Amino acid sequence: MRILLSAVFVFSFFWNSLYAQNFELGSWNILNIKYNLEEKWSFFGETQLRSLTFYNNFHYYEYKGGVNYKAYKNLNLTLGAGSYQTYKEGGDFVLPKNNDEIRLWPQVVLFQTLGVFKIEQRYRAEFRFTNSGFRNRYRYRVGLSYSFGKEKNEFVPFQISANNELFLSDKAAYFERNRMLFAFSYKPSRFTTLQIGYLHQFDYKINDETGRDFLQVAYFIELFGSQ
Repeated sequence: MRILLSAVFVFSFFWNSLYAQNFELGSWNILNIKYNLEEKWSFFGETQLRSLTFYNNFHYYEYKGGVNYKAYKNLNLTLGAGSYQTYKEGGDFVLPKNNDEIRLWPQVVLFQTLGVFKIEQRYRAEFRFTNSGFRNRYRYRVGLSYSFGKEKNEFVPFQISANNELFLSDKAAYFERNRMLFAFSYKPSRFTTLQIGYLHQFDYKINDETGRDFLQVAYFIELFGSQ
């Protein structure tokens, strides 16, 4: 708990310092629920809400769900779908929308360990049905995480992580976006995880979400059936 409070203090100090410099930090909020049907199969649902300034000027929300299959110990396959809604800047959910989208996405995630670190590589293809027509997009994310703290009930309570993700399309100029995240996670029980992090997003000439800096707050719930 002292480590969690220390992390909150550091983020608060970081936020106050940036605010004093007129730095606009948006909010990026996540609620994720995962149900493990058995060892190989699981289902998930997730919703996100984002704002361009600190819990103001809300411009984006999404909700999605899907199914995961653990093909091997270090290989997960996913098929997901969802709704993704982006509004114009200048207030809370300003109309008309920048983008109204339904998305279908298959995904492959590879895991490996390097000493005390865990490496994750995620490959995702997105088939996007938008208000301006159909688009394809391809995403690659690589991440590094380190778990620490006294193990209890077969889980370790704390984790620090960093990842970087590239967004590419099949049309010129091909590169669309880069997204970086640095995060601290606290797992109070086997079933829940709290995460706080700093996310930076850079966009290149796309007409949906605007690139910004965000404070990310996430709550993950994991449920278990017969294992």
